[in-house]
This record gives sequence, structure tokens and C-alpha cells, in this order.
Amino acid sequence: MQLARVIGTATATVKHASMEGWKLLIVRLLMADGRSADGEPVIVVDALGAGAGQRVLLTTDGRYTRELLDSDTTPVRWSVMGICD
Repeated sequence: MQLARVIGTATATVKHASMEGWKLLIVRLLMADGRSADGEPVIVVDALGAGAGQRVLLTTDGRYTRELLDSDTTPVRWSVMGICD
């Protein structure tokens, strides 16, 4: 699991079939203190409805993501698994 802050959304006119209909977020990974940025922004798939400025929990668990997207061949690495209060 990785903590991140949502900084925006992404739109793709051409994407892998497994990503059709899914909301794409641009997030900034956070360090252990929960505030400092850690690296470059990444794009994640969101099934929970997170919005800009919210902190989210991400997973890179391939099995979870494949089940979520119903695809054994999805190229998606990151997905939102929780929204922090």
C-alpha cells in the first residue's frame, strides 16, 4: 500500500480496452510523514470516486487490479483501494 494525494484527473482518447469506463486520477505519492511528495506523479484507476486534494491509499497488487478491471491482460499497475478521512 502507498499513501498519495490526488492532484487531478486524466483523460485518454486511446487506451487499453481494460481501462474503458474507468476514472483515471493523477496522484502524487507521499512519504511516510503523509505530507511530503515522493517522486513524480502517477496515473491510477479509481473505482471509489476520489477527488482533487484527497488523500488515497493505493495498491500495486496485480491480482486485485486484474479482478477490479476484469482483465487478465491489463497494463494498469496502480489502483485506489481507499480514501483517507
